[in-house]
Amino acid sequence: MPTLPRLRAAALTATAVLLSTVLAGCGGDDTEDEDLTRQELEWKACPAPDEAQGGGTTPSPLPDDGEWQCATMKAPLDWDEPEGDTIGLALIRVRTTGSASERIGSLVFNFGGPGGSGVKTLPAFAEDYGTLRTRYDLVSFDPRGVGRSEPVICENDQQLDAYFQQDATPDDSAERTLLLDNTKDFNDACEKNSERMLPNVRTTDAARDLDLMRQVLGDDKLHYFGFSYGTELGGVYAHLFPRRVGRAVFDAVVDPTQNSEQGSLGQAEGFQLALDNFAEDCVSKTEECPAGDSAQDVKDRIAKLLRDLDRKPIPGIFPRELTQTAATNGIVQALYSQDFWEYLTEGLQQAYEGDGSTLMLLSDSMNGRSENGEYDNSTAAHTAISCADTRSRYDTAFVERRLPEFRAASPLFGDYLAWGMIGCTDWAVPGAADHPDVSAPGAPPILVIGNTGDPATPYEGARAMVNALGKGVGVELTYRGQGHGAYDSKNKCVHNAVHGYLLDGKVPQAGTVCT
Repeated sequence: MPTLPRLRAAALTATAVLLSTVLAGCGGDDTEDEDLTRQELEWKACPAPDEAQGGGTTPSPLPDDGEWQCATMKAPLDWDEPEGDTIGLALIRVRTTGSASERIGSLVFNFGGPGGSGVKTLPAFAEDYGTLRTRYDLVSFDPRGVGRSEPVICENDQQLDAYFQQDATPDDSAERTLLLDNTKDFNDACEKNSERMLPNVRTTDAARDLDLMRQVLGDDKLHYFGFSYGTELGGVYAHLFPRRVGRAVFDAVVDPTQNSEQGSLGQAEGFQLALDNFAEDCVSKTEECPAGDSAQDVKDRIAKLLRDLDRKPIPGIFPRELTQTAATNGIVQALYSQDFWEYLTEGLQQAYEGDGSTLMLLSDSMNGRSENGEYDNSTAAHTAISCADTRSRYDTAFVERRLPEFRAASPLFGDYLAWGMIGCTDWAVPGAADHPDVSAPGAPPILVIGNTGDPATPYEGARAMVNALGKGVGVELTYRGQGHGAYDSKNKCVHNAVHGYLLDGKVPQAGTVCT
C-alpha cells in the first residue's frame, strides 16, 4: 500500500519534507563542486522510457517538429561529500520556438509525486505548454531515486501485485499484524536493494540538484514550474537559494507547515470533498445518474460496495480480483480530475454488476502498473523520499487513537489514509524533520495557485505556503474549480496570470480569483 495516493502528472504528497540537516547552501547560493558545474551535457535523441519510468514508446516530436533531447547530468551521491561518488540524473528538453533574443532561458518542471518521472511526463503534456515554449526551453528530469536517475528499487512485480492487493484497512488484530508484516517486508526490500540511495534522496538533495542543473544549463536564475510535491521542492529550493530564484510558479500547493499526520488528515477531508462534488455532479445531470438516485445514495452505495469487497472480492483484471483496497485506490485516482469522473461512474456501475475491471485499471494507473504487469519505481521512490524527509514514525496504537478523527473527516477514506501513516514504520533511514523550511527572504515573487476543489493538496495549503515563504515573496491566486491543480484545467484566467508572469514578468495582483 502506498504511503499516500498520487497521480502520474501532477502528483501529490502531503507528507512533510524537511528542515535541512545540510545548511551550507543557506549562506551562499553557489554549488560547492566547481568541476560538476562545468560539466557539458551530451544531448541525444531520447530512448523509450525504461521500466522504472513506466515503459512506453520514444517521445514523439511536437507538431512544429520540436525534437526531444535527453542527457545525463552527474551529481554528488552525497551532498555532504560533493567530491565523492556521483550519480547520473536523467534530463529531457525541447528547445524554444522563439528567437535567441526572445529566449529567457530554461523552464524546469517538476510534476510531483514524489516519485514521478519528469522525463516521461513532460512529453505527454508539452503541447499544453506551447505558449511557454515561445520563450523557454522546456526541461524536466527524473529526481534522484526516480526513473533513470539511480532508481530506488524495492519489491519485484509479483511482490507488488500482492502488496497492492492486501487489506489496507485492517479490522482485527490478525489483519493489523499482516499489514505491519507486509509493510516491513517492503521496507526491508528497499534497504536490501537500494541501501546506498536511501540516505540521499531527501528533498534538500533534490533542491541542490536543481541548482547544479541551473548552472549546467547555463542559467543565472532557476525558472521553475512545480506541481503538487513539486511546490514543496520549489519551496525548499527557494529557502536554500533565494537569490537564485527566477520566475517561479507553484500549482496544487502542498502545505509546508503540516507534519505527515496533519497532511493525511487534510487529504481525508480533501478527497471526501471531491467525492461529495462528484456525487452532486452525477445526480445533477439531466440524464439518470447510474451511480445512485441522490448524492447521498451515491456515497452510500460506494460505501456498501467497499464493505462487500472487504468480505468478498469480485473479478478484476484476470487473474487478479478487485479487492476493497484496489477499489479504494481506483476511486481515489478518479477523484484527482473532473475529467476522470465519467470513468468513475462507469467503473462503479460495472462493479455493482460484478465487473471490477475499470476500477482496477484506475488503481493500476495510480500504482504505476502497466498493462504487461510491470511496475515503474514510483511507489518505491515515493516511499523512500517521503520517509527520508519526514521525522514522524507511527505505530498501530497511534493510528487506532486517531481513527475517530479520520473517520469524521471522511467516512469513506478515513481508515485508508489513517493506516497509510504506518508506511515509514521500520524505515532504515531516520527522517529529517517534521516539515520543510520554505522561508525565502530575499527571493523574488513566486506565484502560488490554490484550487478550491483540490482533493490531494487542499486549497488551504496555498495560503500556508504564501505565509511560510515570507513577506513579499508568495503571491496567492485562487482558482475556483475541481481537480488536482489549476493550470491543466486550461482556465483562461489562470493561463493569463501564469503566462503574464513567466513570459513578461508581470506579477498578478495578490488575491486574484479565477472562476
